[in-house]
Amino acid sequence: EKAKLLRSQPAQIVEPKGLLYVQQREFAVTTPKDSSVSILGSDDATTCHIVVLRHTGSGATCLTHCDGSDTEAEVSLIMSSVKSFSSTTGYGRLEVHLVGGFNDDRQLSQKLTNQLLRAFDLQPDDVHLVTFCVTELNDREEKDIHFPIIYGIAVNVKTAEIFPATFPEKGPDEDLRSAHVLTGATLTNIYDAKMEQLHIGPYSWRPFPHVDFWLEQDDEQILQNLSTSPLAEPPHFVSHIRSTLTFLKEHPFPSHSLFPDRKPRIYKKNEEGLWEQVCSDKI
Repeated sequence: EKAKLLRSQPAQIVEPKGLLYVQQREFAVTTPKDSSVSILGSDDATTCHIVVLRHTGSGATCLTHCDGSDTEAEVSLIMSSVKSFSSTTGYGRLEVHLVGGFNDDRQLSQKLTNQLLRAFDLQPDDVHLVTFCVTELNDREEKDIHFPIIYGIAVNVKTAEIFPATFPEKGPDEDLRSAHVLTGATLTNIYDAKMEQLHIGPYSWRPFPHVDFWLEQDDEQILQNLSTSPLAEPPHFVSHIRSTLTFLKEHPFPSHSLFPDRKPRIYKKNEEGLWEQVCSDKI
């Protein structure tokens, strides 16, 4: 029923004001007390799943974008991050919302759905599954080709409302964060809710193999080889990958060019509700 209700809602366009956008293999957790961030969101999920974990007592809310790279470790990580904001003696319960995936040819969505259910089931705490809009419950068919119905969601941290969403702005540091994922990052927490600051990096990676070769390929080659579900990708998929590959070519050694002092790039919301970089020496 909940999945049906969610699927029937049109995707809302979420503007950058008050938004914290979460990319693949990132997570962020905050509470209703946060004066900078009121919405957590992520999109462009094809076989990936977006997970929202919330404690009803404290209102602490975590959103993450999982791709099946290390699901058990990721679930443990987001569980402990939400619990760190929620006193164990207080009232309330842990609720989880799973959205994303579709009936893809390689059954990657199905596998990820099963991994997530198992990982939450293995937790010592009780977790209540409230929204289950994944794989076959998020699938539509058009001319024998399967697509996800919902590609992205947002959660309002203050009201706990979850809704289908798209995001014109995915920054800051969109290419840098995508490069981190493309080079094999593990799940990373990008937000310090106590300081209300977004922390990106410091990241390090090895030069991306055959980056020139990939940049020379046509769109179809990139789509077929660098996507888990070539037929169902959103239209901007290839340009996003090209942009990330170009970034990797420009920064083969990020510890020299991007993080010479081994400090994260730190952002805080300004009065307009937009991210602004903070000088690290002020911290």
